[in-house]
This record gives sequence, structure tokens and C-alpha cells, in this order.
Amino acid sequence: MVTPVRVVIALCLVAPFVAMLWVSSYAKVEPTFIGIPFFYWYQMLWVLISTLLTMIAYKLWQRDQRARKAEQAQGGATR
Repeated sequence: MVTPVRVVIALCLVAPFVAMLWVSSYAKVEPTFIGIPFFYWYQMLWVLISTLLTMIAYKLWQRDQRARKAEQAQGGATR
């Protein structure tokens, strides 16, 4: 079943792929950061962003699964 939480999870997991596959958006030298061309530091930044987004997706998934189990337990007890 598609829920808003699962949509957010999917967006968290898809965003890094879209960002990295859209090469024309970051295939440039400027602006540099501490002497590192944009092309390189942008990709390194996405390593950190991807980690955070994956952690968020995982925590949301855990919470969603706990809610489903609780819902199933309540549904089984009332029948």
C-alpha cells in the first residue's frame, strides 16, 4: 500500500540518483571550494547527503513497520 511515509522514503532514496545522473548540472569548475573544483566537491557533498537521506529513509521504514505490526496486532485482538 502506498502511504505518504513510503513516498517520502522513495524520494529520499531516489534523490541521490537523480542528482548524480544529471551530470550537466555539475559538470563545471566554478565555484571552487578551498581550491577544489565544483565537479569534485559537489559529488563528495552528495556522499554525505546520500548517507543522511538513507538514514532518514531507514528510520522512517522502521517506524512504518512498527506501526503496521501494532495495527495488525490490534486488528487481530478485536476480531
